[in-house]
Amino acid sequence: MRKMEWAGRPNHIGGIPRRIVFMAVGAFAKAVASLFNSTSVQNADTLIRLVRSRPPGIPLITVSNHMSTLDDPVMWGFKGFPSMDAKLARWVLAAEDICFKNALLSYFFRLVNYTGKCIPITRGAGIYQEHMNEALERLSDGAWVMPENFFVGRRPPFPLWNKKIKIVVGEPIEFDLPKLRQEAVSTSRNLSFPRVGWPSTSPCGLDEAAQRCLFTAISEQIWAVMERLRDSLKHS
Repeated sequence: MRKMEWAGRPNHIGGIPRRIVFMAVGAFAKAVASLFNSTSVQNADTLIRLVRSRPPGIPLITVSNHMSTLDDPVMWGFKGFPSMDAKLARWVLAAEDICFKNALLSYFFRLVNYTGKCIPITRGAGIYQEHMNEALERLSDGAWVMPENFFVGRRPPFPLWNKKIKIVVGEPIEFDLPKLRQEAVSTSRNLSFPRVGWPSTSPCGLDEAAQRCLFTAISEQIWAVMERLRDSLKHS
């Protein structure tokens, strides 16, 4: 059963609590990015365009690397980004064992935590778990979803202060899923894997071997783009 999903719905109490929280958090993010630090953004127009102007029903997934626990969401406070708009804000996957221990925390992280719009996820449970279906539903609605790591004791809990912050936005990746599925089916015909919890067939009709090939192909494309971005930063 999904934990307190009703609290994350946009019509919860008329959406007023969410709007208030996002306006407050957005203002804080603007202060951190523009007043407390000096922030420059490379390729910001690409991200803003994807957040604001995607065709209806087209989802967006972003991955980021940051320094402190609060850098996300305050890094979205850079100039021109709609950080106070709750409708445009991303959904984030949050660790169930940390952020959703009880009813109070569940409500807090579903609605009024410093990020808002959180979906609980059980780390180590794989991609076939109940709340992952919720994330897929948000993507099917054309929402913005961002996987998020939660490290206790590994990152400072406070955002950067009096620093020169450089945010680099990579080029978007557009996946041709029908083609990738066909290639996965062709590649997997002579492959077999031990069963480790994957469904015998997926909603798209792919068997377990094809699902793994599809997952690998998508992961390799993402890895290649991230490596190119990392190399470009080394020489910038």
